Amino acid sequence: MSTLKIQPTAFALSSSVRQLGFFNLKLPRNCVASSNHFSRYGTRRALTVSMSTTSSTPLEVCVKSSTTAPNKPGDCPFCQRVLLTLEEKHLPYDLKLVDLAHKPDWFLKLNPGGKVPVIKLNEKWISDSDVIAQALEEKYPDPPLGTPPEKASVGSKIFSTFIGFLKSKDPSDGTEKALISELSSFNNHIKDNGPYVNGKEVSAVDLSLAPKLYHLEIALGHYKKWSVPDSLPHVKSYMKAIFSRDSFIKTRAQPEDVIAGWRPKVLG
Repeated sequence: MSTLKIQPTAFALSSSVRQLGFFNLKLPRNCVASSNHFSRYGTRRALTVSMSTTSSTPLEVCVKSSTTAPNKPGDCPFCQRVLLTLEEKHLPYDLKLVDLAHKPDWFLKLNPGGKVPVIKLNEKWISDSDVIAQALEEKYPDPPLGTPPEKASVGSKIFSTFIGFLKSKDPSDGTEKALISELSSFNNHIKDNGPYVNGKEVSAVDLSLAPKLYHLEIALGHYKKWSVPDSLPHVKSYMKAIFSRDSFIKTRAQPEDVIAGWRPKVLG
């Protein structure tokens, strides 16, 4: 496994780095990531790195690679959550993009389960985006991204209700209503607490939720011609604010990857 050597500067920066060269593709199927949900996804090749002077040694992190664009992360919202955490904490990282359809031997040796994301901390590889986010918060507490316990579950059911609605073929089965109900609760929370879940600054819950809302926006727009209703203005303003952050722009999946990644779930 090759290591990337980059000269840090006095400012945070992002750069494309040479391809690692172990990819090729076919369509997705397993990505993974969080103790809560979902695995699927697949990949190709790619690489971007963010650097800052807060740490001199880049952290090694493996995520799904794009199936449609070179040197880009793929459509795994859990992988993006980890990258967002690294970006928001201004931590340097060595990004290894893995083709999950053709997993290289070096990746399976360090991670026999074959799932992403995984990151190397304290000389050990750890997986699961929940575990990774917590470990990064403990090891690199500044800037803090912790969310108060009473707000940690805000928006937590949006992703599962989105999936239910996306997969639904019966307009009267209540899945759209369930999603709108969850989005309405979130709208009320942001109205009273915004612009982010915990107020003026982003926190861990935002970094978990934002990639899922991005998938919601793209997949429902493509497959159902559906968008967040104008009656939920605080949800829309939240999405606009979080999607426009530099950290999100650097780490987001290509829309084409999101559409292709959800196709098997929609078509069955």
